[in-house]
Amino acid sequence: MPEFACLNLTLTDAIARIELNRPNKANALNGTLWREIGEACRWVDETPEARVAIMSGAGRHFCAGIDFELMGELLDEVKALNPGQREERLRWIILGLQAAFTAVEICRKPVLAAIQGLCIGGGLDLIAACDLRYASADAAFSLKEADLAIVADVGSLQRLPHLIGEGQVRELALTARQFDAAEAQSMGLLNRVYPDHDALRDNVQAMAATIAAKSPLTVRGIKQALNYGRDHRVTDSLEQVATWNAAMLLSTDTQEAIAAAMEKRQPQFAD
Repeated sequence: MPEFACLNLTLTDAIARIELNRPNKANALNGTLWREIGEACRWVDETPEARVAIMSGAGRHFCAGIDFELMGELLDEVKALNPGQREERLRWIILGLQAAFTAVEICRKPVLAAIQGLCIGGGLDLIAACDLRYASADAAFSLKEADLAIVADVGSLQRLPHLIGEGQVRELALTARQFDAAEAQSMGLLNRVYPDHDALRDNVQAMAATIAAKSPLTVRGIKQALNYGRDHRVTDSLEQVATWNAAMLLSTDTQEAIAAAMEKRQPQFAD
């Protein structure tokens, strides 16, 4: 298992836990943490024993957004370049930051976000790329970039409209206002809200265990079909899922699931 400087990665009972680990900085995203999020999700994707992942933050807060030191480093890196080269380099850096969060989205295994405290700016971009989102009642959210004179560029403006609707996103992006867990749930951003951090941890763990007990092949197929359907026409999406099932309905997993149902026992699936 790889080791990281700014996050903790563990694997137990088919559940990978990816914990942002800069609690003294409210898990603000520096360059190292940003890169490691992508690397950890790619490891989950490539590791058969990992069937589902939980993304969380150490300490009181999930993620306070971009670390201002990173912004300073990026500006220092590009400002000495010539015009044209400077803009090309900055664009390349932004695409690299986007890729780290896209790795969450395209990971074949479901990624569940467990959110407490602040989830600001880049933190909101990050959970928008996750499959399921849960929070404790003290969670607070903001699409903060407008207050920094930045157009959010790592996923919120592209992914959130599919989750909460374009009107909601426009308001949140243009005002940068903060909203609480109850409102986040009411608009569809959160699947559930729990009263405290302990309840959040225990219930997200239980949800991950439920998913991990399903056929891994089927879980991966569901995520692929949903992601494909979001980005394509209905007719194209129906073609895609027909192709998937034409290949996968004869799998050992399907045979085991049917046999277990008939024999009234828990199915056992290979990774």
